[in-house]
Amino acid sequence: MLSVTGLTMRFGGLKAVDDLSFEARAGEITAVIGPNGAGKTTVFNCITGFYRPSEGGIVLTDAEGARFALDRMPGHRIASRAKVARTFQNIRLFAGMTVLENLLVAQHNVLIRASGFTLLAVLGVGRYRAAEAHGLEKARHWLDRIGLIDRADDPAGALPYGAQRRLEIARAMCIDPVLLCLDEPAAGLNPRETDALNALLLAIRADGCTLLLIEHDMGVVMRISDHIVVLDHGKKIADGTPAEVRADPAVIAAYLGEGDEDEEAA
Repeated sequence: MLSVTGLTMRFGGLKAVDDLSFEARAGEITAVIGPNGAGKTTVFNCITGFYRPSEGGIVLTDAEGARFALDRMPGHRIASRAKVARTFQNIRLFAGMTVLENLLVAQHNVLIRASGFTLLAVLGVGRYRAAEAHGLEKARHWLDRIGLIDRADDPAGALPYGAQRRLEIARAMCIDPVLLCLDEPAAGLNPRETDALNALLLAIRADGCTLLLIEHDMGVVMRISDHIVVLDHGKKIADGTPAEVRADPAVIAAYLGEGDEDEEAA
């Protein structure tokens, strides 16, 4: 579904990502891992349109065969046309809005078009009423999926941390993405919350959505990932199944801080 080819991102004289190529297959969970400063979030920023790559190509192909050159698309089009959704390492909910309103605001573009840019909404007629009903139905569906239907009218900022994580994922799913990009979704979660997150992500994969995630919690990565790409200093050092990556000497060295010099001295 996603093909990244020769991706390079420069910031002045610094290469944050250096000639990176990998694929994320449809219907799978692909994890991008690596030590701090490896370039993982920069890769996500290139895929989701926050950065325009210095070199390389990023192509998404959906189930109908439509191809989108993400590296050349405006960021807002990547979400609306290519159907790529994203969550962030730091939760970015609208804390003062209710839990339900956070899921409705994700559907703003659909609702505003159906409203005739507010006129039909004011009159409460036409296709807007149907779109509004569908939007509410979708929001309630996701609140039920994440176990927050009873908190629908509470401010999002009043939710426990783990519930806020799940709500952010549900909000992203309200645009019906074909690719969901998650930046450290397990950060700050306790073991019970992590188990709930794993179950949610596996259920989303079972629904047919492709997931791409950055994660430092290796327990999460090894339990739910189908495919892992490992970065170190902007370069890919491993690419394979969890079992293959776990046994790769380059990955072990990157995480343990061991270098070739140490091996030669030994």
